[in-house]
Amino acid sequence: MSRPELTGHASLFYNEKEARKYDSSSRMIGVQREITERAMELLRLNDDTPSFVLDIGCGSGLSGRVLEERGHVWVGCDISRDMLSIAKERMDRSSQPLPDGDKNNNNKTKHKNATVKDSSKGDDDDGDDDNIENSDSDEEDNSNGGTSNGDLLHHDMGTGLPFRPATFDACISISALQWLCYSNSTHQNPKRRLTRFFSSLYTVLKRGGRAVLQFYPETAEQAVLISETATRVGFTGGVVVDYPNSAKAKKHYLVLGFDRNNQARKKAVAEAAAWPVRTPQQQAPPPPPLQNQVQVGTAAGASSSQGRAGKKQAPRKKKGGVKTKEWIIHKKEVQRRKGKDVRADTKYTGRKRPTKF
Repeated sequence: MSRPELTGHASLFYNEKEARKYDSSSRMIGVQREITERAMELLRLNDDTPSFVLDIGCGSGLSGRVLEERGHVWVGCDISRDMLSIAKERMDRSSQPLPDGDKNNNNKTKHKNATVKDSSKGDDDDGDDDNIENSDSDEEDNSNGGTSNGDLLHHDMGTGLPFRPATFDACISISALQWLCYSNSTHQNPKRRLTRFFSSLYTVLKRGGRAVLQFYPETAEQAVLISETATRVGFTGGVVVDYPNSAKAKKHYLVLGFDRNNQARKKAVAEAAAWPVRTPQQQAPPPPPLQNQVQVGTAAGASSSQGRAGKKQAPRKKKGGVKTKEWIIHKKEVQRRKGKDVRADTKYTGRKRPTKF
């Protein structure tokens, strides 16, 4: 089976049919829950205190359901409208009616009027993705009871995350990060999209927060590219691999955190500040020419080998292929070092024989 990332854009692959199939598969639901619970374990959140969690690539809201069961409030973003529609239906079904008929009717009306937020005006990386357009408010009134603790946003994570700085306590992502390693058009650059994503993630997370991003790299180079890009923007952490010896059960988790002291960045800044910087007027003058420097192509007998000080040159044959005594002795010495049986040198070695006896 080919990878979904190779078939085209994620919004086109996860259409309505594929989204329904994804959400109704008991196997997919079980795998998604298992991965989400493992990600929550790596996040090390305190389940006694609700946290505000960002779910990137939330899909049909399977991972958000696990977050709700643990008492956390979450916001999910995805590029597929069909997947978000199923997630919204799931959130509507999770709402429990109240005994009071008026509040129940009011709650149903709010669910019907709720729409998914949209922050994407196109697939172009250069588009304005910082504005969130709301035709109707998607925030539910939790005072009425029985409502979902999640919110949805239609957005491409490769263009950056459109949230205020230090908004979320934690972040999870299940099976979505590898999509940034592929380009679906000429204006999409995987390295640039990864940099935008991690830079914005570094901004929207609170200091001391953590992010666990589960992904399926196609090659080892993709895993290195993802981890190096995250480190370059300021994150600390690394990749945790579960079942590394299994081809099917292997899972990659990118666990990211913050260095509170940020010693590495401070050290790099201090070293850069201590390094002497010269102005154009203070540039060092060019070095004087060498005294006995050989000019290329000046004299007929000049050789570039004369400029190589201290390097012994191997003897060469004379013109016409005549073997000199030095060349023969050097050749025999090379053969001896190779362990071959070579005749001993005598006074006749390399001696020119008479043409006639």
